[in-house]
Amino acid sequence: MNKTQLKTKAIKTLEKKNLKKIEALIIYRKVIKALELGAIRVAEKTDNRWIVNNWIKEAILLGFKYGELTKLPGGYFDKNTMQVRKLKLSDKVRVVPGGSTIRCGTYLAPGTIIMPPAYINIGAYIDEGSMIDSHALVGSCAQIGKNVHLSAASQIGGVLEPIGAMPVIIENNVFIGGNCGIYEGTIVQKDAVIGSGVILTKSTPVFDSVNNRFIKKTKNLIIPQNAVVVSGSRPIKSGPGKKEGLHLYCPVIVKYRDAKTSSATALEDLLR
Repeated sequence: MNKTQLKTKAIKTLEKKNLKKIEALIIYRKVIKALELGAIRVAEKTDNRWIVNNWIKEAILLGFKYGELTKLPGGYFDKNTMQVRKLKLSDKVRVVPGGSTIRCGTYLAPGTIIMPPAYINIGAYIDEGSMIDSHALVGSCAQIGKNVHLSAASQIGGVLEPIGAMPVIIENNVFIGGNCGIYEGTIVQKDAVIGSGVILTKSTPVFDSVNNRFIKKTKNLIIPQNAVVVSGSRPIKSGPGKKEGLHLYCPVIVKYRDAKTSSATALEDLLR
């Protein structure tokens, strides 16, 4: 069954008014398998624009609705539809010992490295050559591009509901520093560098010091291609906060990536 056929079958199943449990679980398992193979993905770039495949999210939610709470290997308790992803040597994914968990319905491309402990949730997509470092999280349906370095303790937010909400998108060759938090459908465009400790949400004001402007507000926060973002602040301009000299959090684009920056953030081939 190809992508188009699966989409048609899933939508017809989801539209049924009296959907039977067995029908729901059949389509759920087909979608999970296709996600793990990378044949489909929750969000994808079309005509230079990211779109959400709502039908995939709806199919994933069938697993939560119709799954039954059970005891899983290792002493865990979860829906019996939410198994741990089973990898094979032929997948060419390095999962270093130490307590990482990869949920079913995730795609891990060859060359991916998972350092312990890390957690990758259902619906996530991680492309070739990316590293997920210790204590890092890739949330449900988040999309990680090629050659991304997600540093230790960084959090990439996920979203299953509402159905139409954009997951966090990290495009190719992005470097995410340690202890970062990227949430609420933020899109980090290719070749950007996010400095350690930066928090980004759809309502976060980001100042572009190179072009002397704030990033234009859209439905989602979009960090431009090649941007180098570090933590910063801006003064409160009125009220008691101004009198006390208080500042509000405001990440700053301090430069745009050049050859020197790329060299400093490159993944070491020796680790691979």
